[in-house]
Amino acid sequence: MNKPSLRKNAGKEQIENGAALRAQLAPIIFLTTIFFLNFTARIILSPLTPAVEMDMGLGHGEVGSFFLFITFGYVVSLVGSGFISSRISHKLTIAVSSIAIGLVLLGICFTETVWGIGVCMLILGLASGVYLPSGMATITHLVNPRQWGTTIAIHELAPNLGFVMAPLLAEALMVWFPWRGVMVVIGLASILSGIFFLLFGRGGEFTGDKPDFDSIRALLVKPSFWVMIVLFSLALSCSAGVYSMLPLYLVVDHGILRVEANTLVAISRVPTLIIVFFVGWAVDRFGAPKVMNVVFTLTGITTILLGLANTSWIKLIVLLQPLFAVCFFPVGFALLAVIAPPQSRGLAVSLAIPVAFMIGAGLVPTVIGILGDAGQFELGFTLLGVITFFGSLMVSFVTLRDHTGKIL
Repeated sequence: MNKPSLRKNAGKEQIENGAALRAQLAPIIFLTTIFFLNFTARIILSPLTPAVEMDMGLGHGEVGSFFLFITFGYVVSLVGSGFISSRISHKLTIAVSSIAIGLVLLGICFTETVWGIGVCMLILGLASGVYLPSGMATITHLVNPRQWGTTIAIHELAPNLGFVMAPLLAEALMVWFPWRGVMVVIGLASILSGIFFLLFGRGGEFTGDKPDFDSIRALLVKPSFWVMIVLFSLALSCSAGVYSMLPLYLVVDHGILRVEANTLVAISRVPTLIIVFFVGWAVDRFGAPKVMNVVFTLTGITTILLGLANTSWIKLIVLLQPLFAVCFFPVGFALLAVIAPPQSRGLAVSLAIPVAFMIGAGLVPTVIGILGDAGQFELGFTLLGVITFFGSLMVSFVTLRDHTGKIL
């Protein structure tokens, strides 16, 4: 076939792929909205931590432990999600998850004890964890594999937008409601989204494969799969882990007012809505290994500076750190989608993410909170940054080819 014909066929394929993506844009955006509410429900506690501490007379470590409860439930749910989606459809799994999240957030209104809230946070994690494997299986089933990069980037807008909107929603709603009222508003939105998706949503009308020993073993024997778990752990530590305790750190150690701290944290996440698309271009231009190496190096440096910077510089560092921390996820999820065979993509997510979330979104905030009680808030951020900086060396151990030999 001559070159003009090749160019003509390539152009035709691009047009067909573009048309296919546009045709599925509505269900993709619907899923992204559900993911946004799912994610916001799990992180809304972060901007509320100063108010929760004051209202209930808690220490930094106790508030930090709430994130551990959420994460533990989330991890257990992720691991077991395959058993649920193999019995009911991915669509029903997503709807039930959204409705359950809303009910738990409503239940917090009737809880007055520390352990009662801890149990609610545990159930919140259990309810939210089943979404991600089913959501990823659904969106990758909706579009051609050639469009996964763009589709996953759109889906990944949800957590980035959640990071931006959670502090703003918290402060806006707390003008009229106490912190529990903020939970109610998000809970009602989550319930409605689950009902609407069940009635009108598209995609996910199929069951997942029940996890079995052969499928699990096929993933666990891949060295790249274990490396990705480590990299996800570091990335989540520097994004969700840092985010969870950052407002409290700014208020307690740097004397910044709660409203200003939450606004600053929200503003710092705005550029991340755009940079995830830039990451996709950078990977195509420079290759995934170089991009990932730069991302982890810069994330480590800026996280170290969160702990070392004085009050006059801390606001600048808060604005810079998330720019690099969120860049990993579009690449990371795309790698998981390719490393695993089609029928095991949900399983890959449900195996890789639990450990990463337990460390990054659960253990790290708890440790930072404990160090905060000891008057060493800044030490937690500094140590995390150092570990992440040297963790960039792990990138070279990722095999960036799938079973067909395609270079990622």
